[in-house]
Amino acid sequence: MAATASSYSITMRLHTAPDHGVVGTVATTIAEGGGVVTAIDVTESRHDRLVVDVTCSASDEGHSKELVAKVEGLDGVVVHKVSDRTFLLHIGGKISVESKVPLRTRDDLSMAYTPGVGRVSMAIHDNPEDVRRLTIKGNSVAVVTDGSAVLGLGNIGPGAALPVMEGKAALFKRFADIDAWPICLATQDTDEIVRAVEMIAPGFGGINLEDIAAPRCFEIERRLRESLDIPVFHDDQHGTAIVVLAALTNALRCVKKSLGDVRIVVSGAGAAGTAIVTLLLAAGAGDVVVVDREGALSADDATLSPAHLELAAATNPRRATGGLHDVLVDADVFIGVSAPGILAPEWIDDMADDAIVFALANPDPEVDPAEAGKRAAVVASGRSDYPNQINNVLAFPGVFRGLLDARADHVTTDMLLRAAEAIALVVTDEELNASFIIPSVFHPDVAKKVAAAISHQES
Repeated sequence: MAATASSYSITMRLHTAPDHGVVGTVATTIAEGGGVVTAIDVTESRHDRLVVDVTCSASDEGHSKELVAKVEGLDGVVVHKVSDRTFLLHIGGKISVESKVPLRTRDDLSMAYTPGVGRVSMAIHDNPEDVRRLTIKGNSVAVVTDGSAVLGLGNIGPGAALPVMEGKAALFKRFADIDAWPICLATQDTDEIVRAVEMIAPGFGGINLEDIAAPRCFEIERRLRESLDIPVFHDDQHGTAIVVLAALTNALRCVKKSLGDVRIVVSGAGAAGTAIVTLLLAAGAGDVVVVDREGALSADDATLSPAHLELAAATNPRRATGGLHDVLVDADVFIGVSAPGILAPEWIDDMADDAIVFALANPDPEVDPAEAGKRAAVVASGRSDYPNQINNVLAFPGVFRGLLDARADHVTTDMLLRAAEAIALVVTDEELNASFIIPSVFHPDVAKKVAAAISHQES
């Protein structure tokens, strides 16, 4: 059993016999059970016992429970308490509000609040453009969700979506120094969502729509872009598309193919798939086939929904038919934003030479990246425990930094293309290889380069 991310990391507080050799036995037992020990701390040593904190990572929640059971079975060891480190991190929430100005004296209060603040309010009333300069609006983004399509969890509602939106806000601050606010709406009615966002918009410099199910998300974004004078960006669509295009640009560099010449199969016709296809076509892709549960989308199929019919009309120039395996034959690129396990590893053998496979379904990809790597020239996934992680964090902080810096009122396709190019170019020719087609989210240049590309400024 492969131990993976720290998202399934636990700390066991153990009471053991006063024999430090027991600590080694515990570590060996965890390793034999497929866990990875990341820290061992003896927090108390007495003549009659040791108190030991053992931190380890597991592959999933069930695996972590198995590791606890194995340790409990050791002679001379009592598991006193088990702490889930992910839950500990979330206690009390992950973000907070802090004042940027001192409030120590009466003078401080009189300037930050009444009566001095009244002068600033009237100045904005007289010159509305000053609101971005004199308030937080110029550096604030609303992260808006209805909780209908959260990560790989589905329609779990606004309350359960809040930890994800908090995380998004924390990422905005960490990577672009933007103050972002989680807005979780207790409605999944399109009209109500649009109206709610319109009503809160005066306090924000941009709107980041997040985890709203298709096709509702398309109409919400379209209507808000028409009615608001600040940029509206649905990250599940456009953030994903930017990073996919950046990664594909570099993957094609690895195999010495050009975007306009390759055959691309996209599995998934939802929000992410639609945005990826739209951006690929804008970047110059000429042969893209989209596949959903029913098979390849074709403009000849009158039974398609309006959204799928529009997508089909822009793709599948050869009018390919059949299921995923059928359209993968001789394809150069597979991009999956659909469901786990739908791509059999052996199907990759039927693709063109030097095939590229992006299996991006979360938390479980369309194909095991390790198995895909035995057959494809370049493999990427959404997972952090394999090379080439396609992660939206590479895009959205820099995108909004650039939009806010430019005081933009809308988002254009040209901006998205420039952002993708900026991310791709962070990987130098010397660094580029099949296991490194996309920079780390912690690369210090990523957000700056993307922001500069969006605002059309030199970084």
